[in-house]
Amino acid sequence: MEKTYYNPDDLKKFGNVGDYQKELADKFFDYYGAVFADSSLSAKEKSIIALAVAHAVQCPYCIDAYTQDSLEKGFSEEQMMEAVHVATAIRGGASLVHGVQMMNKVDKLTM
Repeated sequence: MEKTYYNPDDLKKFGNVGDYQKELADKFFDYYGAVFADSSLSAKEKSIIALAVAHAVQCPYCIDAYTQDSLEKGFSEEQMMEAVHVATAIRGGASLVHGVQMMNKVDKLTM
């Protein structure tokens, strides 16, 4: 088993979250399945989006799952890393733009 801060085997247990609340889990999994079905965006496109979002929210289980899914759907390592960089740019930019809030507060407090 690879050495990690989380247990990769837990990803296989994701379906078990319904053990304690089946009705809500069923609703979630129905929704999840519908979200990832081909529609306006293809399932392939949704896979690379999910990979990028997984990095933005830092979910190791999602990163594992959508790395594998993206590879299986034909994305190259270069495309996958580019998606990670897009997520990084958006996440970093979101933090930086909040600096304007700090600047506004400084202006208000120092006037």
